[in-house]
Amino acid sequence: MPETFAAADAVELAVVERSGFVESRHTGSAIVLSPGGEVAMRLGDVTTPILPRSSLKPVQALACLSAGAPLEGERLGLATASHNGTDRHVSVVRDILDSARLGENDLGCPAAWPSDSTTRDELVREHAEPARIRMNCSGKHAAMLLTCVVNGWDTATYLDAGHPLQLHIREVTERLTGDKIAATAIDGCGAPVFAMSLFGLVRAIHRIGNSSTTSPFALHRHAGALVQAVRANPWTIEGPGGSDTAVIERLGVFAKRGAEGVMVMVAPDGTTVALKVLDGSGRAATAVALRLLERAGALPASDVADAMSRLPLSITGGGRDVGAIRPAF
Repeated sequence: MPETFAAADAVELAVVERSGFVESRHTGSAIVLSPGGEVAMRLGDVTTPILPRSSLKPVQALACLSAGAPLEGERLGLATASHNGTDRHVSVVRDILDSARLGENDLGCPAAWPSDSTTRDELVREHAEPARIRMNCSGKHAAMLLTCVVNGWDTATYLDAGHPLQLHIREVTERLTGDKIAATAIDGCGAPVFAMSLFGLVRAIHRIGNSSTTSPFALHRHAGALVQAVRANPWTIEGPGGSDTAVIERLGVFAKRGAEGVMVMVAPDGTTVALKVLDGSGRAATAVALRLLERAGALPASDVADAMSRLPLSITGGGRDVGAIRPAF
């Protein structure tokens, strides 16, 4: 078992305040790279491996592109997404599957209810069942299947760690992070997820976020197209009420949160942050990432304050706001 970072190596990232009393504290680690790729800020342990969870999706989507998957615009946004399962999201996922001449049953992710409450309520009223295509990772899985079809790879075993697709994703991941993969685990959706340091993760996301569609290098052109697609279609990455969608819309950042308190974010100027909340709670991750970008001079304080006011950071008591989740710095 690879070593994971411990509480002694973490720093306080956020607090939960109720009626002026600090009720809870979230510790973890974070790193910020300048637009040029230099370390601008380092908090806690950024070298011991973590599992990036869905924050790895930009890398996985880029690997699909580099392997020849014909994805652009909304379809590319969904390939990178942890979507909330609305009919609009599902329509694009079906479009990806149709282009591969595959169906919902070919998806290897588990069946799930949509996280969007309005959509879920409508499905319940219609006596529907949880579905694979409603699962928040179905866009990533559809993109993986399309990549397999384009390359003539087996679609029934596409989630196996030794499958050509997953070996290609691993190679692209190591190329972007600059590190060898520390370990391979199974993500919640059933796909392999690679352990890496926060330093490696932030390097990968920085390279993606600072790529151009006019680069002489194909991988960088694909990365530029990916970021462009997400920024142009922020609804794809999550959906109504989602924090990633909200900050992309309001601040023009590129944001992708992962389960267990992981977050990556790239400001319009290229400044990049990656963080991991040690206790696995993601409720403060977006706010902490925004504050770090503000501290690095990449986002105006007024814009960050406005964006945070629209995030679910309020602590309630008796039906009214009595406190807030806030960054600790």
